[in-house]
Amino acid sequence: MTVTAIIGGTGLSQIEGLVVARREMVRTPWGQPSGPLLHGNLYGQPVVFLARHGQLHTLPPHRINYRANVWALAHAGASRIIAVAAVGGVDPVLTPPSLVLPDQLIDYTSDREHTFYEGGDAASVVHVDFREPYDSGLRQALADAAESAAVAMQIGGVYGVTQGPRCETAAEVLRMQREGCSITGMTGMPEAVLARELGVPYAPICVVVSRAGVPPAHGDPALEQAVERGLDSVRSVIAAVLK
Repeated sequence: MTVTAIIGGTGLSQIEGLVVARREMVRTPWGQPSGPLLHGNLYGQPVVFLARHGQLHTLPPHRINYRANVWALAHAGASRIIAVAAVGGVDPVLTPPSLVLPDQLIDYTSDREHTFYEGGDAASVVHVDFREPYDSGLRQALADAAESAAVAMQIGGVYGVTQGPRCETAAEVLRMQREGCSITGMTGMPEAVLARELGVPYAPICVVVSRAGVPPAHGDPALEQAVERGLDSVRSVIAAVLK
């Protein structure tokens, strides 16, 4: 039986239509996850949902306990993880509310707990293969789901993961453009590599909520409506991949 784990990012702290059977508070060897795991059914399929930033969106990107989150989902029986992320568009063509299914990433973060393999006297050193950071089978399933749901999604792109919680400077965005980044966000790592270490297929759906390097228009109704349209598209893709 396929159990799909969904990690909800900014703007997606809950999933409409999820029939919750139970809430589970998990203790892991790495501490507490961002919140309770919500076990239930979505479109008739078993799902485990976790709000990455906490249910009230109180955890900034650099303070998220990524190891506890991924470990908890894996040990709850998740056979794949779909991660939803709000990002900025580095490529000028990616404006709100574009959806992107990246196939590569560049990690610009620092000082995050990024591995389960800490070494030590009783542990061997492990170098996980991360040449292709996202699971190809899950990416294909999401691409097919977007097509079947008639949702426009850019297939492929490079996710530049920054430390946060501040936004990037204009010079940093220019550097990211030169280095081939398509989008930028703050939560894509170490989430992806931790899932790889535990052998759980992982792929993100990224919704562009702003232009990277451009001052955000907080409170702009047009922008807020675009973001909500993007999240509606994400929900449609998730529905299609589950159905």
